[in-house]
Amino acid sequence: MKRHCFQINLTSQEYLHYYRGHASAVIVKAEDGRTIQLPANTLRPFVTASGISGRFELTLDDQNKLIDLRQL
Repeated sequence: MKRHCFQINLTSQEYLHYYRGHASAVIVKAEDGRTIQLPANTLRPFVTASGISGRFELTLDDQNKLIDLRQL
């Protein structure tokens, strides 16, 4: 399994582009410098009235399939 940590700060207005389907993926920079693309809908559980903000840990299997995404 692979784990990647990253920070994200999206306002609620910015996330609306993803929610409405104008963009299907969010691209973030992991703390180790890697660029990670993940489906926007994986962030839905973390959306608040002000958007999405915080540090997250992404866990992937050996085929880079999402196992878990949690806020740290």
